[in-house]
Amino acid sequence: MDVFSDLITYFTNNGSYVWEQFFRHFLMSAYGVLFAAIVGIPVGILIARYSRLSSVVLSLANVIQTIPALAMLAVLMLVMGLGTNTVVFALFLYSLLPIIKNTYTGIRNVDHTLIESGKAMGMTKWQILRMVEIPLSLSVIMAGLRTALVITIGIATIGTFIGAGGLGDIIMRGTNAQDGTAIILAGAIPTAFMAVIADVIMGWLERSLMPVKKKKQESNEQEEVTA
Repeated sequence: MDVFSDLITYFTNNGSYVWEQFFRHFLMSAYGVLFAAIVGIPVGILIARYSRLSSVVLSLANVIQTIPALAMLAVLMLVMGLGTNTVVFALFLYSLLPIIKNTYTGIRNVDHTLIESGKAMGMTKWQILRMVEIPLSLSVIMAGLRTALVITIGIATIGTFIGAGGLGDIIMRGTNAQDGTAIILAGAIPTAFMAVIADVIMGWLERSLMPVKKKKQESNEQEEVTA
């Protein structure tokens, strides 16, 4: 009970600081995923086109994923220095695997008969990609973005070790304070809350973009109109 009351007191006295670090933490995670999407989605489409490249690219992304986050930050810090940019670049690297892999899987799993139908209608490769393959694989790509965002929110907490700020700063203050359980929770609870909310929102987007669900909604609307 004392920890809970201390936690409420900390939020009351430091609400603006917690919010500032919360927003900073989210921006670092979002930028990392955004830049990874800009690179990863085209790469996923490319390796879906040229399957010989897929094993090399996915293996490289897997190797990046296995590097411990602290080791990654230590290496990048030597090259890029301290600060937010180093953390964002690390989050960018960790986000590549789920985005590339899901884009590759989504494009490869598009029904081949639909692609052939597009070719028979005289559509170019670019038109097939834009009007057939990407819309049908969008929910799978969104699942990769969802996974990447949740991963980066957790990893971003260690950005405090190189002066990037975020909710990891609050957790670190709690570990350095005597009886700092409430302070640790003041950083850990918003981090968990952010990850859960991001997962729920991205999950909703993923489900809403599923082609099967769209077809069901359209058919239900047509039935209502005819009724």
